[in-house]
Amino acid sequence: MCNIEKLTTESINEATRNIDRLESLEIVTLINNEDKKVAEAIEKVLPQIAEAVEAIVERFKKGGRIIYCGAGSSGRMGTLDAVELTPTYSVSPTRAFGLLAGGDEAMYTAVEGAEDSEELAVEDLKRVKLTADDCVIGIAASGRTPYTKAALEFGKQTGAFTISVTCNQDSAMAKIADISIAPVVGPEVINGSTRMKAGTAQKMVVNMLSTGAMIRLGKVYRNYMVHVQPTNEKLVKRAVKMIMELTGVKEERALHVLYEADKDVAAAIVMIECGCKKDQARKALLEAGGQVRKAIAAAKNGV
Repeated sequence: MCNIEKLTTESINEATRNIDRLESLEIVTLINNEDKKVAEAIEKVLPQIAEAVEAIVERFKKGGRIIYCGAGSSGRMGTLDAVELTPTYSVSPTRAFGLLAGGDEAMYTAVEGAEDSEELAVEDLKRVKLTADDCVIGIAASGRTPYTKAALEFGKQTGAFTISVTCNQDSAMAKIADISIAPVVGPEVINGSTRMKAGTAQKMVVNMLSTGAMIRLGKVYRNYMVHVQPTNEKLVKRAVKMIMELTGVKEERALHVLYEADKDVAAAIVMIECGCKKDQARKALLEAGGQVRKAIAAAKNGV
């Protein structure tokens, strides 16, 4: 078992030893100074993040899934990232999801002992029928959480691609995973409160993993999320604005075509750019793997 006192994330931050004696502005200034170190730590592991993005894309194209596993704040971070992929990029919730130690209840309250259960992780992955085409992303600041470590071990046994996201070097999880992403952010402002710098680092890393993968999978056109699901008034307005900016049409035309395309933003863009009907636009997108740029080129060439 790892000696927790030796973990970087559990060491004492000398800069904040007397934080309890400070005024509010001094407190938040100290926190801000520590937070500045997070992006620098992530910069050092960008090659590993990029490698992980490519692995996710490769598996996802084969029909594999993105499965985040973790406990507590780390598990919640992964689940949150997965959930956002449905409204943002129209990824089915069956293709990207989080497994949280203790189940859905643990999203809101601590489930005693759940993070220490290796058996629970294996049960959770068996329940979702883990396959060799899937990617298992284990998230734990310490790199030693039994639930998350066991998830990676079972992932390896199954042939799934495994990625560990931790904030300590040479962790137990790093030694298991196919790719280890370990931005070392140093000791926390409040000793052991890894929801702070470590949590911020984890959030930034999973943002990069999922967003990078979605871009590589053609879910983005230029720098617009053209596969967004306009499920409310705000998102409809955003979709209309997107169509206007990408095609140059006026608002009335953009709104009309958006509804003609059944609120499929990508299809609406192809329809306008190529002067084609909804069915033709959808066929072009299907054949282009959802990539708007390729679909437009194909539709214009009559392919």
